[in-house]
Formats: sequence, C-alpha cells, structure tokens
Amino acid sequence: MATLKLTVVSAEESIFTGNVKSIQATGIEGELGILPGHTPLLTSIKPGIVKLTLEDNTEEVIYVSGGFLEVQPTIVTVLADVAIRGEELDGERILAAKRRAEENITTKVVDANYEMLAAKLSRELAKLRAYELTEKLVKNKR
Repeated sequence: MATLKLTVVSAEESIFTGNVKSIQATGIEGELGILPGHTPLLTSIKPGIVKLTLEDNTEEVIYVSGGFLEVQPTIVTVLADVAIRGEELDGERILAAKRRAEENITTKVVDANYEMLAAKLSRELAKLRAYELTEKLVKNKR
C-alpha cells in the first residue's frame, strides 16, 4: 500500500515524523483528505485536529493551533505554532479553559476584544474535540 511521509512540527519541537496512509485536516476553506499522490497544495489550516491513519490502520490525533499544510506527491508537512498529540491533552484543563473563555465572552467588559476572545474559545473547543476523539480511539482499541 502506498504511503505518505508526514512531518508535523510546532514552533518548539517535532511532534510526528513517519509514514501514513492518509491525513485529515481542516483547511481555511474546509476539510481536507490527503492520500498518496495528492495534487501539490499549500494552504493555511484552522485550529483543530490533524487525524492520521498509520500503516497498521491505527489512527492518531494531533491538535494544531492553526498553521500551514504543504502537500507534495509523497511528502506532507504540517507547520503549526502549537501542536499537541491527543494523548498528551488534559481534559480537565481544557474544560476549565473553555469555561473561562465562555465567561470572558459573556461578561460585559467595555474594552474587550471579542474577536480575540472568540478565537481563544475556538482553540479550546478544537482541543476538546481532539481530546474526545483520542479518548474514543483509545476506547475502541481495547
């Protein structure tokens, strides 16, 4: 079976390097599915998840804060400011941050930058989605 070489890096470290069968990510214009031989592409990606199908058909989830996705016929690179493997996410911490973000939006603060507050809430919701999907994948392995 044909594979792609995937590299996912954050500003701080390399998160993943290896061969995968497929990749799913959220581009600025919608969901992307990448398979071997995909047309070359360079796009911005939204905060969300990058879902990988490994050579042994297991799946892995990585949260990204946004960034760029470059696709070549046999190589894919994801560059993100923040990238965290799904199993490294802390559900309680995410829920607490989500609650704080929601409270900041609903509080009537005169000088609040609501666009920035909405972006923070969006990132926390994306982390929560990555965490929940990872938990589901782990549960299905058992």
